[in-house]
Amino acid sequence: MVETVYKQDPWYVRPLDTEVEAVFDPKQNSFFGHGEATRWILTDDCNKTVGRVAAFINRRKAFTYQQPTGGMGYFECIDNQEAAILLFDCCRNWLAERGMSAMDGPINFGENDSNWGLLVEGFIHPGFGMSYNPPYYKTLFENYGFKFYFEQVSNHLDLTMPFPERFWKIAEWTMRKPELTFRHFTFKEAGKFIRDMKEVYDDAWKFHENFTPMDEVTLRKGLAKAKAFAEPEMIWFAYHLEEPIGFLIHFPDVNQILKHMHGKMHFMNQVKFLWLKYRKTITRSRIVIMGVKPKYQRYGIESGIFWHLNEKMKKRPHITEIELSWVGDFNPKMRALHESVGATFAKRHITYRKLFSGDAEFQRSTIIPVDTKERSAREQQGSQP
Repeated sequence: MVETVYKQDPWYVRPLDTEVEAVFDPKQNSFFGHGEATRWILTDDCNKTVGRVAAFINRRKAFTYQQPTGGMGYFECIDNQEAAILLFDCCRNWLAERGMSAMDGPINFGENDSNWGLLVEGFIHPGFGMSYNPPYYKTLFENYGFKFYFEQVSNHLDLTMPFPERFWKIAEWTMRKPELTFRHFTFKEAGKFIRDMKEVYDDAWKFHENFTPMDEVTLRKGLAKAKAFAEPEMIWFAYHLEEPIGFLIHFPDVNQILKHMHGKMHFMNQVKFLWLKYRKTITRSRIVIMGVKPKYQRYGIESGIFWHLNEKMKKRPHITEIELSWVGDFNPKMRALHESVGATFAKRHITYRKLFSGDAEFQRSTIIPVDTKERSAREQQGSQP
């Protein structure tokens, strides 16, 4: 299927078959503990596969929207609207039978740090975990009635160029505060860092629409999968005294190696993987997620984290570019941070929503409030006796 769709595409990187299968395996994907998923393939009259798709329900989030909302994703299809309609209808009907009134797509049956959104601009090398698709998919989705729910922008940071001087001044001011410390991740203390990440994430994202707490089990599994290529000195945490207040998760872009695996990780490809890693084939990296507790925002914590990260990246001159991905249009503060470090636009993804009833009112995703620090303070005051 993917060989047909991406036959002439020089940028496509086929995900490992085992990674895709793991998404739909209840023994490996903890989202089956509070959801369900299914898949279909579409064949033509000659029994040739011309499309595939998946639908899923995350019950922790499905009923938090104005309309109960499921998801669809892992969509691949030839350039044929009728074929796309058949696939979309499978998802719609399956979700409707289970009480859903809308579906988002293309999204992941898992966390939104991977396989989320439709690429509509920036058809260049995809970072590991980032969605990639042909340009014509946009037409297939919109002709079916999917509407723009939110956009996700990824920016690229050229490490061969100096950071803006103002950014480093803020970092120096931040690091003069003795109560603040910055530590990089270690696998020896993985349990502690996972708990710290959850604490920061749950506090930093609580004002976002349809927030659900981060799942430690999912974090542990994701870290275990990333162990083959993760570099501890590229993952940073910030602390006020001993309280975790911020983090940055950053990985080498292993897609530069996986491009040569063609979806398989048999013994010879495992050897090839290690050889290409040793040869420093990876010249790019990707910041997957970054967050700071609202109480400590505007304290320059992000600048302090970037300063320490930059010092470690100097030891890796073969990595010349960082992808900062992805930031939704609902998160203006993080977009401003990308601009402040000198990152430039690279890619745009759109997450669409399809309402099943024509009478239902469509609403865009809401913006994360700019005053989260003040709101967090008011919330804490209100909880005090």
